[in-house]
Amino acid sequence: MVGVVADHPAYGQVRQVTSTAAVLLADNPGKMTLEGTNTWILRGPESESCVVIDPGPRDRKHAERIAAVGPVELTLVTHRHFDHTAGLKRHVKLTKSPVRSVDPKFLDDSSEPLRDGEIIEAAGLRIRVRATPGHTADSVSFVLDDAVLTGDTILGRGTTVIDTRDGTLSDYLSSLELLAAEGAGKALLPAHGPDRPDTADIAREYLAHRQQRLDQVRAALAVLGPEAKPMQVVRHVYADVDKKLWPAARSSVKAQLEYLRGPHA
Repeated sequence: MVGVVADHPAYGQVRQVTSTAAVLLADNPGKMTLEGTNTWILRGPESESCVVIDPGPRDRKHAERIAAVGPVELTLVTHRHFDHTAGLKRHVKLTKSPVRSVDPKFLDDSSEPLRDGEIIEAAGLRIRVRATPGHTADSVSFVLDDAVLTGDTILGRGTTVIDTRDGTLSDYLSSLELLAAEGAGKALLPAHGPDRPDTADIAREYLAHRQQRLDQVRAALAVLGPEAKPMQVVRHVYADVDKKLWPAARSSVKAQLEYLRGPHA
């Protein structure tokens, strides 16, 4: 597979990013997906087959474009959200690829959920699985020799929302620390937004931003009272942010309040 040389975003094109990683951008832009979901296509220099990361939304044209770069030896899922997994059924039908994920719900032609630290050898590559929970409990990242595929744990721009149904800020901060340690000199290949040159640099920026937000929430509680509700804090801390983003901000603030009202107070 040889992808085109282009800048993000490049809808409908296989865009080569590193010597072994190319991306197909799904046409599902939105507040939570930025320009859309990045489906990553991994292939070693001598390999005819490839590994697909996150088939993306339910979109026939996107699924057909992924299948066209096959054969697909294996499909991996970074986490459960529908913008990464809704296209799985059509993807499997078109490619006959086995699917692996942390959540057993998405396993197809496989009975083994992904395990932290395991090495996957496929398509001429060694892919190391790292558990990076926080955004969701089942979030994982995939480490290559020269890049890290971070799913939604780190985005190409903006910040990650913590899904408080099962994600926690404590887990998320630990995952950022892990990526800061493991990602030095490795390209950041996110599930949304543009690729970036160094994963560790962005992880450290994310950590600094989270600490800044925690300080702002502490200050808001000093004004609003220790029992302030998440949306009260959002109005105080995110007053300069587009109100359309406040529902997402509420999820992150809820996670911050749980963090601050726990053992980290």
